[in-house]
Amino acid sequence: MADTITTEQPLSGWHKPDLDLSQADWQSGTQGAGDVQIAFVEGFIAMRNSGRPEAPSLIFTPAEWRAFVLNAREGEFDLT
Repeated sequence: MADTITTEQPLSGWHKPDLDLSQADWQSGTQGAGDVQIAFVEGFIAMRNSGRPEAPSLIFTPAEWRAFVLNAREGEFDLT
């Protein structure tokens, strides 16, 4: 059985910059609960799991972030 090597490839249609998040000012939710943190960096919004800050962050444009927040408020992502 041959060994396979996986290499990271950019996602098709991915047009986001490679942001330096090392000095980002990460903020938790208003309740201070949950594992999600966001940071505003160079005109983009980065979101990460505070329990695994070394893991990759999601990067949103302002329009994408607005759509995400509006849909979350309407319960679109409610898993309960």
